[in-house]
Amino acid sequence: MSLTRREFLQILAAASAVGFGLNTAFADDAKQEGSKTDTKAPTNPYELPAFGNVSVMHYTDCHAQLLPIYFREPNVNLGLGSMKGVAPHLVGEHFLKKYGIAPGSMDAHAFTYLDFAEAAKKYGKVGGFAHLKTLVDQIRAQRPGSLLLDGGDTWQGSWTALKTNAQDMVDAQLALGVNVMTPHWEMTFGADRVKEIVEKDFAGKIDFVAQNVFSNDFDERVFEPFVIKEINKVPVAIIGQAFPYVPVANPKHLVPDWSFGIRDDDMQKVVDEARGKGAKVVIVLSHNGMDVDLKMASKVSGIDAIMGGHTHDGVFQPVVVENKGGKTLVTNAGSNGKFLGVLDLDVKDGKVADYRYKLLPVFSNLLEPHKDMQALIDKIREPYKKELAEELAVCDDTLYRRGNFNGTFDQLICNALMEGLDAPMAFSPGFRWGTSVLPGQPITFEHVADQTAITYGTVTRNEMSGEQVKNILEDVADNLFNPDPYYQQGGDMVCVGGLKFSFDPTAKMGSRVSDMELDGKPLDPKKTYPVAGWASVQEEVPKNKQIWEVVADYLRSKKTIGKVELNTPKLKNVDGNEGLA
Repeated sequence: MSLTRREFLQILAAASAVGFGLNTAFADDAKQEGSKTDTKAPTNPYELPAFGNVSVMHYTDCHAQLLPIYFREPNVNLGLGSMKGVAPHLVGEHFLKKYGIAPGSMDAHAFTYLDFAEAAKKYGKVGGFAHLKTLVDQIRAQRPGSLLLDGGDTWQGSWTALKTNAQDMVDAQLALGVNVMTPHWEMTFGADRVKEIVEKDFAGKIDFVAQNVFSNDFDERVFEPFVIKEINKVPVAIIGQAFPYVPVANPKHLVPDWSFGIRDDDMQKVVDEARGKGAKVVIVLSHNGMDVDLKMASKVSGIDAIMGGHTHDGVFQPVVVENKGGKTLVTNAGSNGKFLGVLDLDVKDGKVADYRYKLLPVFSNLLEPHKDMQALIDKIREPYKKELAEELAVCDDTLYRRGNFNGTFDQLICNALMEGLDAPMAFSPGFRWGTSVLPGQPITFEHVADQTAITYGTVTRNEMSGEQVKNILEDVADNLFNPDPYYQQGGDMVCVGGLKFSFDPTAKMGSRVSDMELDGKPLDPKKTYPVAGWASVQEEVPKNKQIWEVVADYLRSKKTIGKVELNTPKLKNVDGNEGLA
């Protein structure tokens, strides 16, 4: 049974009275390498003592989730080479050990997959914009002048976002009080729609910044690269870094006239320009992904903090990266509205002298929903409530999407594709967004939409040779496991149905995939096979059903689903990797 907010607060009060902190990890933060935490902080995790004179809040990758949801963290997030055994490539017990988090605590549930189903029933759902609004307002009351940064992937990921052309999330951002934003999936609504929102809805209210988006014709920046905001008389520059690989990971034809890229040389120039214009603090609002941010922090000097997104990593404490100009804090604030990062800086004599940081899990049972925000959400959802509430099936397993290889919801999508398109093999993109469903909880159409709602969701059935199949797997594998973070695109491996194979993430490009079998027989490089898929980035795609239709029909036909058998590759050379449970 889920605890109510009142029950939660009663437990907190009782624990505090006897000198015991329910959320022990908050009291242990100061022990962690690179952390700056008040060891006398109250046991209520949302009562943060104010610190310093500059405060910035940060959420990212909410993927249009306006209501509280369940979200399971990964049990596979492999780190290789220099990234082995370090954040964000720590899962489960390895994560708890690194940060001194007590097993079974609220933080253990928020930051790891451990005992997910039982802990989710105990602690309830996370996120929700009405609850996030309450928390943001509370933090702002403690820290006058603080900024709220939105790291992108905000306008995509729900049925209402798709149906309203992102207007639902634009209105929610304005109501939440966002100050600055940078993009990624926003671009999948097309360049014209992005410009319309930035120039009309956001004008004079939200700064949309991206230093690395240029026009193809004149090589000029499409958006402002940064904005300088004054916080308690301290000039603070917020530089935007959009997702660098939009035209590769998403359809290029949606933003045909814009180019992206990491552009760290340009970033250095922008940092220097901001400093030249008087900024005493420089923060990069990034959608690079954590590994890319860590490399950028080592190469570009003059950045005080990179507050990142894209890879959905809930990083408990900032990673401190040294560079020729000093040190840079690198953070990542999870996804789905599940976390709010709070960075407090003490700025003295024109530079950052000290800091405190908390990544706060947003437990909806602990936070009253903001009345006005809830009313807005109810209004947004009203036209779609009936179709979203349709109960399609029930599953005995936890359904989730997150991890370097197949999640159980990914597997259901692959199964639906193979059955619905009569194909022995299926590919589903390694998207990291999508909410979780508990065992026995009805799978609604809304849950399906949470996994599939994109502007290019047409399903496909193609004939591919065994050689082409291998090349696709190798290409995606290199996007994920290339030893140079600048060549990583930050998603997970393509999820595969039907095909069995072995996988060595430590091997070189072209040699990671082996032992491919279909129906117990080796995959013939020369033979062609039907392959079902969806989310093609090609401009011309044959007319067909949308992926949510295929998955919903599949679930309706099954009604009940037992344990989901995951089709994951046999991994090689990963023994002892802290990113593997």
